[in-house]
Amino acid sequence: MKLNKEQWSWVFYDWANSGYGIIVTTAVLPIYFKTVAEGSGVTAANATAYWGYANSLGTLLVAILAPFLGALADYQGFKKRLLTGFATVGMVMTLGLALVPSAHWQWLLAIYILSVLGYSGGNLFYDSFLTDVSDDQQMDRISSTGYGFGYLGGVIAFLLFMVLQFTHGFGQLSSLAVARWGFALAAIWWVIFFIPILKNVHQRHSLSVTRAPLRQSWQRVWETVRHLQQHKQLAWFLVAYFCYIDGVDTIFTMATSIGLDIGIDSTTLILVLLVVQLVAFPFSIFYGWLANKTSTRTGILIAIIVYLLICADALFLRSTTDFWILAVLVGTSQGGIQALSRSYFGRLVPKERSSEFFGFYNILGKFSAVLGPVLVGIVTQMTGQSRIGAASLSILFVIGLIIFSLIPRMTADHAE
Repeated sequence: MKLNKEQWSWVFYDWANSGYGIIVTTAVLPIYFKTVAEGSGVTAANATAYWGYANSLGTLLVAILAPFLGALADYQGFKKRLLTGFATVGMVMTLGLALVPSAHWQWLLAIYILSVLGYSGGNLFYDSFLTDVSDDQQMDRISSTGYGFGYLGGVIAFLLFMVLQFTHGFGQLSSLAVARWGFALAAIWWVIFFIPILKNVHQRHSLSVTRAPLRQSWQRVWETVRHLQQHKQLAWFLVAYFCYIDGVDTIFTMATSIGLDIGIDSTTLILVLLVVQLVAFPFSIFYGWLANKTSTRTGILIAIIVYLLICADALFLRSTTDFWILAVLVGTSQGGIQALSRSYFGRLVPKERSSEFFGFYNILGKFSAVLGPVLVGIVTQMTGQSRIGAASLSILFVIGLIIFSLIPRMTADHAE
């Protein structure tokens, strides 16, 4: 299937903000913040705590606002404006991270929280545009292509940053200055590749604008919550999704800590992260092809089973080689399960209210890594083995697998 100009423009928004995801959120800012905070007299424990609070606050704000913002975006002409507004906040705040003097760690944290709002809010509207750029038959391939190119874009952006890192800014920059240039790179990357979606993607499904869209949006959200039984299949999918995506996110977020526990150095961990992203690129697209040849349901079930194998393999995690094998396995299905979950959900929602329903999807995505880390922590403390803690995530995948298997098959083409 060939993608048209509008569909490629949608895909490249995932590419656009991928630099933020890997440079700011994952690899650079956490270390940079701890360095500048501790340099200003903050203890290591407090610096870690403040970083955790900032992430939790940013996530909480987005999760609370997501259904209302989604409902508002369903009105004609609002979705593009909201995407542009939140993406602009994200881009400006990401650039702001590069401009904050290193002594002002409080401002760094505040600007980061605003960048999370922009990034996460923009992704809500980006996800819901999937129903505008594709029909039900195309949705798997386009969603998977988006995830695949997002991973590839993240790798390229991060490699550009690594050139600065290894050359010390071609001999001109300190390590802190290199980090700040990395934030600027993420912002510029986002700006450049945001232009296609801004120019070429349009809202095709919408509700007529009312005289009081803010008030009506709140009312629609509450009506949806109160009458959720009318959308049983959708509601049960969200429950299954919450369980298995909790396991997916936890494996990714806890991987570094588990790697350090078995003696893997930080340089190797960064290399592993890059390889996972590279593996995820073709396999995300492969899952779209697989869903087209079989069904979206089959693709999701296979991905959950792969993650159950990953949990079982974690029990034998003792060496760097074992960790590499586990990482590659994660790369094969991490993007695929997310992409097919998005397209499966996109088929279930009423198209003219897709943003509202993706708001609820966004809530569960944000709160997904809640149970998993707690489960890993408790089991690890009880057994003294982080690999057993990681293996305990199989509980979440089993629950998700059972619930998803019991959801009645959809009657839409290629959706069952």
